[in-house]
Amino acid sequence: MLFPLTDDNPTRQRPFATYLIIGLNLVVWASFQRLGFDPGFSESLCRFGLVPGDLLGTIDSGSKLRIAQNLICQFDGQTDLITLVSSMFMHGGWLHLIGNMWFLWVFGDNVEDAMGPLRFILFYLLSGLVASAAQIATDTSSIIPMVGASGAIGGVMGAYALLYPRARVRTLVFLGFFITTLSIPAFFILAWWFVVQLVSGLPTLGQQGGGVAFWAHIGGFLAGILLVTLFRQRPSRTIGGT
Repeated sequence: MLFPLTDDNPTRQRPFATYLIIGLNLVVWASFQRLGFDPGFSESLCRFGLVPGDLLGTIDSGSKLRIAQNLICQFDGQTDLITLVSSMFMHGGWLHLIGNMWFLWVFGDNVEDAMGPLRFILFYLLSGLVASAAQIATDTSSIIPMVGASGAIGGVMGAYALLYPRARVRTLVFLGFFITTLSIPAFFILAWWFVVQLVSGLPTLGQQGGGVAFWAHIGGFLAGILLVTLFRQRPSRTIGGT
């Protein structure tokens, strides 16, 4: 297992858009999701999570899902389109939130540096939308609420891989009971992450159920690779650049 800690790729300006996105995720977690405590947490998943079957009208009106011991989500086929965006700022637990924000912290600042803050925000949201579409396509009748910033952050990682493939990333490496840190080229660690998502996602095709939205990760990463040339504002610096 590989877990990125930091990179050696300094930026020319403060990543205010990255700070803003991280801040919004934390505010949503604390306010709308009640820091993971029920009933507020489970209610937030019903109200603001993206439910593919409800969004597309592929499930019967009145379909229900027990999401907590004392809470049942009922769907009427009239999901608010705002869930396409709100779901990107919600999370399924503390580890989900911390992991996503850490990856955004490591890779987001340099991508923002190459795009500028406004372009970066638009790029982030568009990557998230493509990621959601990819996950929805694998199960259009799912009634499991989709939440998480992983798809949008996958787009950031795809962009980083293209912009700074040779940047060194200080990485925590788990080899059984042996743990160490290594400085690894960004392209290698990001390619490894993508392959893990692909290998994990292939067995889920055609299956129903919750769990990790691997195809959102895959779709977001590919979206980032495809979109980065459109949003890139200036040539990337030579440090780790192409």
